[in-house]
Amino acid sequence: MAYDLKKESDVKEYVEKLGVEYRFGCYSEKKPEVCHLLGDYLEGIKKDFEKASKVYKSTCDDYGYAKSCYKYGNYSFLGKGKSGSKGEPRVAYQYYEKGCNLNDSDACLHSGLLLVSRSMPKEIDRDVPKGLQFLTKSCDMNNATACFYLSGMHISGVQKKPEDAATATSTTTTAAAAGGKAAGVKDTDYIVLKDMKKAFQFAYKACELRNMYACANLSQMYARGDGIEKNEKEAEKYKKLALEMQDEVKKQQETLGFQQGVGMPN
Repeated sequence: MAYDLKKESDVKEYVEKLGVEYRFGCYSEKKPEVCHLLGDYLEGIKKDFEKASKVYKSTCDDYGYAKSCYKYGNYSFLGKGKSGSKGEPRVAYQYYEKGCNLNDSDACLHSGLLLVSRSMPKEIDRDVPKGLQFLTKSCDMNNATACFYLSGMHISGVQKKPEDAATATSTTTTAAAAGGKAAGVKDTDYIVLKDMKKAFQFAYKACELRNMYACANLSQMYARGDGIEKNEKEAEKYKKLALEMQDEVKKQQETLGFQQGVGMPN
């Protein structure tokens, strides 16, 4: 049957049929990729987050479907899909880690960030070396955000003691630009050493993968000669690229705002 998606009645019929097909593919044919689509359908079309959460969890647990592990990790972290429930960071981490082990780059990114961040909930034990492995795996799978974070970690370095961060922050930029460390801080005080060459490499890859902030950093690195030979032409090139990306983001936001403002059938 051909649907006229300009007609509200046809749209509703099409959407309902889609739900039936996804349920059949998931529950009768037991196809994990269709189960995941059912979760997306329940989340995006039906706005039934409780059912979506259950579908994502079972698709991860029963079939080892990486994207569903990642989505259930998000639900767990936010407490989404459970009435009155608070987030469960430890459960979220378990599903992110499982998704990462199943080679989902976003799951690797989030499990890595949970382990390296100083501002994450107390339920998560900080483990920078392991977090670094997850972020590196994510970057290797061409996750631009992971590459960008890895660049930042090598620009400033990561110290063993969180309380040292505030002291080091004020001197980080100057020290990094000079290829050195914050005053009074030794290499043994760092889990991840400052390394502007590595920082440049990660920033370059992130920029190639269209991370706007990495392109801006790349421009600064070329301008200052941080981790790469100083090159004003390249600095200007990446500055222009970052500004072009910024304009693209603004246009997308404006378009999205316009679309959300247009009356749509329920």
